[in-house]
Amino acid sequence: MKFIHLSDLHLGKRVNEFSMIEDQEFILKQILGIIDAEQPEAVLIAGDVYDKPVPSAEAVALFDTFLVGLSKRRIKVFVISGNHDSAERIAFGSRIMNSAGINMSPVYDGEIGPVTLTDDYGKLNVYMLPFIKPSNVRVHFPEAEISSYTEAVKTAIDQMSVNPSERNILITHQFVTGASSAGSEEMSVGGTDNVDVSVFDGFDYVALGHIHRSQKCGSENVRYSGTPLKYSFSEANDHKSVTIAELREKDNLKLKFVPLQPKHDMAEIRGTYNELMLKSFYEHTTYRTDYLHITLTDEEDVPDALARMRQVYTNIMKLDYDNTRTRNNSVLQELEDIRSKAPAELFSEFYKSQNGLELSPEQAKLIDSLVAEIWEEGK
Repeated sequence: MKFIHLSDLHLGKRVNEFSMIEDQEFILKQILGIIDAEQPEAVLIAGDVYDKPVPSAEAVALFDTFLVGLSKRRIKVFVISGNHDSAERIAFGSRIMNSAGINMSPVYDGEIGPVTLTDDYGKLNVYMLPFIKPSNVRVHFPEAEISSYTEAVKTAIDQMSVNPSERNILITHQFVTGASSAGSEEMSVGGTDNVDVSVFDGFDYVALGHIHRSQKCGSENVRYSGTPLKYSFSEANDHKSVTIAELREKDNLKLKFVPLQPKHDMAEIRGTYNELMLKSFYEHTTYRTDYLHITLTDEEDVPDALARMRQVYTNIMKLDYDNTRTRNNSVLQELEDIRSKAPAELFSEFYKSQNGLELSPEQAKLIDSLVAEIWEEGK
């Protein structure tokens, strides 16, 4: 069975105050073209359909159009909610849509049964596990020891009673330990939401969402598809694609990646104002329409630089300077250093400065557990 793995559409997202809705409409039409060329039996969308729990009307309309396009092609569709989604909104109308082959994940209630498909190789079971936190699982299994995201996901999977002799696919939305973040995801402090990849051992393919870079997690059959568009300048050099997986008989998985071409690419350029405004610099590039982060290296600020440069570079998202003044700005650097540290590390440094002593192992463990508990309650 051939299926297309997508995730993290983030419909309705704004990047540096630029609406991405036209770019998203453009890329979804391109994905429909890829579906027409590849003729998959199913499409898996692994969460973060929307960028906000209460999405804009235009984001909802865009996803509706995409689902209608998939339905017209008479292929099975599986959609789960991610951490940016409202699980209740994704689940709305699911019983009606299921009859049309559009399977929307329900709100997690402790029980997840498979949707069973068949092909020339027999049964194939698709399990849909939306984004969950330990508190979501504890309420259904109060007797279980669930203090981490790994234990929460393992408990949820254990309840599925997966038959290892059959072909099984899991769609889920979590941060697997060791995955390479793109920088545009919503991550927890101190890595408290990490899930160990070993909990997925019983599946032939795991369609992951949450991390924005396409990558495998340990083995080829546990994968993030990544976002279809770049949502951060940390992704400027990434190459976006559609993940196509074909699972024949058990343990026979073939993967293919079809490149995506955005309406506007995202790029970073640097140089002096005069260098970047030379026609010979930009005339043979796509910079004039790309979403840009421009770093000027002039020692003196250029008056009205942003407005003047936008006459050439239409979509400048960010403009800053790299010169003697900015490099010597120790306050900004100190703030950046603070932002890069986990709360437990900051508390440890504060404790040492006040007491002249390092935290004991017992104290450090207590702080880690408190940080994890506070983070979970705040999400």
